[in-house]
Amino acid sequence: MEKLTVVFVNGKFCKDPKLATAEDFFFPGLNKPGNTANQLGSKVTPVNVLQILGLNTLGISLARIDFAPYGLNPSHTHPRGTEILTVLEGTLYVGFVTSDNRLFTKVLYPGDVFVFPIALIHFQFNVGNTNAVALAGLSSQNPGVITFANAVFGSNPAINHDVLVKAFQLDLNIVKQLRSKFWMDNN
Repeated sequence: MEKLTVVFVNGKFCKDPKLATAEDFFFPGLNKPGNTANQLGSKVTPVNVLQILGLNTLGISLARIDFAPYGLNPSHTHPRGTEILTVLEGTLYVGFVTSDNRLFTKVLYPGDVFVFPIALIHFQFNVGNTNAVALAGLSSQNPGVITFANAVFGSNPAINHDVLVKAFQLDLNIVKQLRSKFWMDNN
């Protein structure tokens, strides 16, 4: 009797290379705008190992970010990847904060490129009254994303309200109000 061996790398199933097809290395439709009709006015379309199985172990991925006028890709981090972003259309105000709370920002125009170092909090905001589009390359096939407002005020189970009151120096009613918001994920 032949023993069946299943191999996982980076938490993902590795297909027998003899069974791989072109479809394992393909993603259609990145030319189509994402739906920005939401409270943030943005939509991230990721292309990582979850969409292209052939990216596993290759250490790269990419994302398209669409912005409505004044749309925001809110403060977030990628714990496993550096991001390099280029603006294709529109004008974006972008920035990141270092571990010593130093803010680096820049206004980007089509063709401009900006780097967000691994695991640092960063954001992109469309400062124009027209749509904007950007492409981001990431240095991981599975960079992960943690959006801070969602993590802090929308966690399940909820973080103890006393912790949030003290950490953010907020009144309990404000913490409750923030928790009552729908913390959407634009990914």
